[in-house]
Amino acid sequence: MEYAVEVEGLTKHYPGFTLDHVSFAVPTGSVVGFIGENGAGKSTAIKAILDLIQVDEGRVRLLGMENGARFPEIKEQIGVVFEESYFPDNLKIKDVDQMMKRIFHGWDSEKFFSYCRRFKLPETKCVKTFSRGMKMKLSIAAALSHQTKLLILDEATSGLDPIVRNEILDIFREFIEEEECTVFLSSHITSDIERIADYILFLHEGHVLFMEEKDRLLYEYGVVRCSHEKAERIEKKQIVGVRRNQFETEILVRDRREIQEETDLVIDRASLEDILLFTIKNGMDEEAENS
Repeated sequence: MEYAVEVEGLTKHYPGFTLDHVSFAVPTGSVVGFIGENGAGKSTAIKAILDLIQVDEGRVRLLGMENGARFPEIKEQIGVVFEESYFPDNLKIKDVDQMMKRIFHGWDSEKFFSYCRRFKLPETKCVKTFSRGMKMKLSIAAALSHQTKLLILDEATSGLDPIVRNEILDIFREFIEEEECTVFLSSHITSDIERIADYILFLHEGHVLFMEEKDRLLYEYGVVRCSHEKAERIEKKQIVGVRRNQFETEILVRDRREIQEETDLVIDRASLEDILLFTIKNGMDEEAENS
């Protein structure tokens, strides 16, 4: 298997936080959803991958090249979109085109204007008059218009309404129809990740908890809702996380089919949000017990 991104032992120390020997690989031609709570280290990992910060340890390969973000020929093939738009407020679309043409040798003006028309971006108005959604669409149009093979997005869809997000996800689907194109998408909106991702990379407190195929996760994991007494019948090896209230216990289990075969408990399919919330809560509970 070929990989668009390969990270090995990536470590970055900050006061009070450490991105701790993070390792993962993003298969070429896939969409990888990068999830985790606020402060998990997702943005730090992305900045390290893009060589925007100096790391303490670790290696990064982009599109097959060691420290690829340092080389112009690799930068030409990487589109990046952050949570905020960084285009100057006084620019119009034609000015953005002229600016980007000077930055990227492979800049495709025709493709850029095609995306702008598709996104219904006003060509005669300045960026400062654009809504947040329009600014994000402009950033994505620019990121996809220079021979891009790897698209990296850090919370690019956060704060946008569902219609705009749906439109943007459609663009991502079209982008990866070319087998060599890859999307690495960090987002708190797990429903977006669930819709488009092939793999889920879960970062928690600076550590990789897992990287798994999304379909396998959603097929195998389940949520049991039952009385406190019935909850005791579930084997500990099956339990990922537990939430209790006055009336019932909710348990995230690793293999809902096995539970269904062995018990009469009712089990619902787990969403990606369920997996995220239960896993984080379980980690917090374990820390509280050990402190």
